[in-house]
Amino acid sequence: MPDPAPYRTLSAPCGPFELKEKKSKFIGWAFPAASAGEAGDHIASLRSRYADATHVCHAFRIGTDQPVVRMSDDGEPAHSAGAPILHQIEAAGLYNVVVAVVRYYGGTNLGVGGLIRAYREAARGCLEEARVVTRTPHAILTLDFQYPVLGAVMRFISQHRLEIRDQQMELACSVTIRVPLHALPEIRSGIAALGQVQIREETRY
Repeated sequence: MPDPAPYRTLSAPCGPFELKEKKSKFIGWAFPAASAGEAGDHIASLRSRYADATHVCHAFRIGTDQPVVRMSDDGEPAHSAGAPILHQIEAAGLYNVVVAVVRYYGGTNLGVGGLIRAYREAARGCLEEARVVTRTPHAILTLDFQYPVLGAVMRFISQHRLEIRDQQMELACSVTIRVPLHALPEIRSGIAALGQVQIREETRY
């Protein structure tokens, strides 16, 4: 089986990108996201940060093989916000990305056409300022084990040069690692051979 194809994504969050249209203000943000849950966390954070905003519209595309695609008009007329945001993600060829546009209403109705243009330009302007990287698909594994096994687990991770995403070192330990998909069977087998380690696969991206 050939290795999974590389994909384009963001190396870091981008924003705010501000756009004004007939006294309404549109603020674009973009974030890398490895899962729909992570994308939702970014949206929730923006809703909290801009609690007085009129709308927080967004779209995301998660995964590369069979992407999970979602979009929200957040009370704007149907297809006037989420769809143009999603189209900019697709036009940029990006995956594992969520883009949100915050709107403060300025007192003048823009019409559906005006809204589409404003949300499109806010999303595009933000993505044009973003740092894009090409990545190889990975899986995120969480290893659960007791403290006496810690030394063997950490030696295995070091020997295979795996990236640690998170770790909790107590009596019951947990280490989250990032594994290239092409190496996943070998890594799973090697960890299982250590014994007394439970493996949870959280997501692939």
